[in-house]
Amino acid sequence: MSIMSRLKKSWTRAAAPMAVMMVLLGGCTKFDACTYMQALLDVSYRNETEDYMELTGAAQEDADAIFQNNLDATMHEFQTAELSEELEESYRSLFEKTVKQVKYTVGEAVEEEDGYTVDISVEPILLFDNTYEEFQKKAEEYAAEISNHVMEGEEMPSDEEIQDHIYQTYYEVLTEELEAGLTYGETENITVHIHKTEDGVYEIPDEDLRALDQAMISRKKL
Repeated sequence: MSIMSRLKKSWTRAAAPMAVMMVLLGGCTKFDACTYMQALLDVSYRNETEDYMELTGAAQEDADAIFQNNLDATMHEFQTAELSEELEESYRSLFEKTVKQVKYTVGEAVEEEDGYTVDISVEPILLFDNTYEEFQKKAEEYAAEISNHVMEGEEMPSDEEIQDHIYQTYYEVLTEELEAGLTYGETENITVHIHKTEDGVYEIPDEDLRALDQAMISRKKL
């Protein structure tokens, strides 16, 4: 699997842990859909736990775990790539800095027969889109360099050495873009449905969570 495929799968997975939190939030005696959504987004993407803890009565450790679990899900594909521990931690730190800069605005809630809908305005981060060509260029240069060295009689690098070089190169490209300041795309509106179950628990369908999560960071070129 290519590094681009791993990145795309990683960010697609990130919404999964949010679904668990829906059940935890369902115990509120007076439900405010907008407050609910704001607390959910803030704890999941920015690790801002105060409102979530107030709504749910959760301990600090449990609130912190939500953000970390999302990072764990994002890093899953990188762990299967068997990167060095140092490089894996570097990517985790980069993703943490990136995801904390997502931009979203919670709109008004509309009450419906089975719960609520809330429109969320998202400005997608363009980190991956903006760095795609630069990474491709560097990867092609590296491939040409290897080819030239082999033709000159040097030994072909191992698959592990090639993989490490490629992942290190892409990390450097992403880091340079991040440090220069993230840019954002045109605003996208995502409608989220909040359903009340027969048990009185409020939850959001998985497909709505995925749509919301995928809108946060653009992957159009991956």
